[in-house]
Amino acid sequence: MEKQQKIQEYQEYVKQNSPKTNLPLQMAKAFVIGGVICCVGQFIVNVATNRFGLDKETSAAWCSMILILMSALLTGFNLYGGIVKWGGAGALVPITGFANSVVSSAIEYKTEGQVFGVGCKIFTIAGPVILYGIFTSWCLGLLYWIAKAMGMM
Repeated sequence: MEKQQKIQEYQEYVKQNSPKTNLPLQMAKAFVIGGVICCVGQFIVNVATNRFGLDKETSAAWCSMILILMSALLTGFNLYGGIVKWGGAGALVPITGFANSVVSSAIEYKTEGQVFGVGCKIFTIAGPVILYGIFTSWCLGLLYWIAKAMGMM
């Protein structure tokens, strides 16, 4: 009985202290920010393809690099946090959010020095993404190789 009462009190405490959110508004903001990032990326691809005559793959590579650079600079100037606060997942899910997580870790640990601070902690957040991304790619590549060797592809 006492345990049930503590659980109920805790749930009331959480309900009182949790920020009130408007889910449809948050989703709309994420859609807008994500759309703006995608439009900027498409603009970069179009300029690289049409203005500079690059092929689609090279244009896409330049797009990724420029978006990462822009995100890193905005994070360094403490501007990307405001974009994330307003746009939520719309700013965190694209490649710009990944760059933001890497740069944020580097900035946070720079006081500990170049080697033990930045060098050791830069991939604190992004490390698992890189690890499991590479591992998954390896597994899928192995499955593709086996399927191709067996004549299934």
